[in-house]
Amino acid sequence: MKSQKLLIIAVLSWLLLIIGSFLWSYNSAKNGQENIALQTARSFFDQVVITRTWNARHGGLYAKVTKNTLPNPYLDVPMRDIKVNDNVTLTKINPAFMTRQISEVAQERDGIQFHITSLKPIRPQNKPIAIEKDFLQKFEQGVKEKGIFFQKGGKNYYFYMAPLITQKSCLKCHQWQGYKEGDVRGGISVTLPFVMHIPLLSLLVGHILIAFVGVLGIVVAGKKITQAYQVMQQQAVIDALTGIPNRRSFSETLLKEIGRSRRSQEPLSVFMCDIDNFKMYNDTYGHVDGDACLQKVAKKIKECLKRPSDFCARYGGEEFIVLLPNTSLDNAVYVAEIIRAAIEKMNISNKHSLPAGVVTLSIGVSSTEGGTVFEPDIIVKNADEALYKAKEQGRNQVQSCKIT
Repeated sequence: MKSQKLLIIAVLSWLLLIIGSFLWSYNSAKNGQENIALQTARSFFDQVVITRTWNARHGGLYAKVTKNTLPNPYLDVPMRDIKVNDNVTLTKINPAFMTRQISEVAQERDGIQFHITSLKPIRPQNKPIAIEKDFLQKFEQGVKEKGIFFQKGGKNYYFYMAPLITQKSCLKCHQWQGYKEGDVRGGISVTLPFVMHIPLLSLLVGHILIAFVGVLGIVVAGKKITQAYQVMQQQAVIDALTGIPNRRSFSETLLKEIGRSRRSQEPLSVFMCDIDNFKMYNDTYGHVDGDACLQKVAKKIKECLKRPSDFCARYGGEEFIVLLPNTSLDNAVYVAEIIRAAIEKMNISNKHSLPAGVVTLSIGVSSTEGGTVFEPDIIVKNADEALYKAKEQGRNQVQSCKIT
């Protein structure tokens, strides 16, 4: 259960990491697109400003009057218009007029719009819209530039605006408005059609694949770790040779059963089993046959125990120990005798075990009345003493004692 919780935590942590990575990647792509829009709009603005500066340094330029280039009624300067002949009249193009004409060309070709504006416009059409007015006020507070995305007619646009700073050449036309060199005289807004090219689908699919592979790896690794942990747990309580519980497992189980016996006032029995003449068996038949003998004896002892609560373990070497909860001494002796007889009937040859000539068991049984208070090692010690008595009296038999 604990390993499952850790696995779930690991999977959730991985998914949160992937979600965080996706959001970071998406925001990075979005910021990259915004930066492209900003740099593009700033480049257009700078180009217009450079062109205006060039115009202003020449004091304005003249162009032929046409239906698209009519004299500027808001330009009050000497020699605004020059008649060359009956067919040609020139009119002065100041920076503001030139900006409007550049905007018309840009809009026709690329859909880009420029708009020169001011909080104190000379030309009514240069009056700022709401967002331009807000930006102009911020420019007067020290803001250097502003840009935002917006939608119109189902299309995306980027709106950029930066201030126009009054230069010495500008004062010829604007000094009467109260501007001084260095003042924010107005601004130029740039509106770009802009489609956000964020690879959302590829980002999403890529992160889903990474998440899937990661979760699969975590699950596989988690199962292997869980299996390894279970093997380690099993190795800690299971005897590697015989496959039954080991001495440590018996000690833990004995403590639990002693406590249960005291609470329920039920008897508890333990018996110690020892393979007779096993050292000589090993010396005669070899350790391979000796190990096989231990495995067969352990299996047979386990088969003779019928109740789920009955417990057997390898105590060490050729010794086995059996724990029988809620079992009186007489009943424990009865079970021990069944086990002894079953081992003898296996007919495992042992010429040193006389007179039977086969592998046999000596068993010592110890039992306590229900509710008796005693230390855990007492019942084991008494069973061992009963086993010693069985060995003394000729082996292949059951002896017992009772704790009172």
